[in-house]
Amino acid sequence: MSSENPDNRAVIYQAQAETIIQNMKKRGIEGVYHVTAKEAVREICGRIPQDALVGLGGSETIIESGLVDALRGMDIRLLDRYREDIGKDEVDTMRRESLLSDIFISSSNALTADGRPVNIDGLGNRVAAMIYGPKKVILMVGMNKVVPTVDDAISRIKNLAAPINAIRVGASTPCATAGFCQEPHCSPPHRICGQLVITEASPIPGRLTVVLVGEDLGY
Repeated sequence: MSSENPDNRAVIYQAQAETIIQNMKKRGIEGVYHVTAKEAVREICGRIPQDALVGLGGSETIIESGLVDALRGMDIRLLDRYREDIGKDEVDTMRRESLLSDIFISSSNALTADGRPVNIDGLGNRVAAMIYGPKKVILMVGMNKVVPTVDDAISRIKNLAAPINAIRVGASTPCATAGFCQEPHCSPPHRICGQLVITEASPIPGRLTVVLVGEDLGY
């Protein structure tokens, strides 16, 4: 039986978040921390002005946290790629339109202790929007995605997030079968790890915000 106390985890998450937020500040990245996803959703929605064009990146975090549902109830122009009746072509159009959105919302695959978001994309639309295009970017990140170093981040993504995501989207990747990255035995068109982006800094003040959540969210 585990002797782990949930309160102990909360204390550690709080301490880690404070350290990471200070480190992100040095990199021009704003950081905020909320204990619960509900509080984080309220924070993010409060940052979105009426009639804003809002794009969404591929993310289980923003779905399971309830953020997407909350956004649907707002007076905004939401590029809702998760709508039940949506087709593949319309999703692709929204990916392109999101690059010119007022606010782009997604998650990060991993976040290092020294404040660097690390992401690996298949098509690249999500990381492209993080880098340039949308006026503002908000990343909702569960504390389960925090790792010590960039190497740890890449390992986490390739050996944990990627295999699960491959199964989720029905991609026939070696990692979906083995459960771990099988580099170099993975290639297009089924490969889902196409672009690796390490955000070292955000040169535009106020553009990138990371909302940390003291819960396990996403992969």
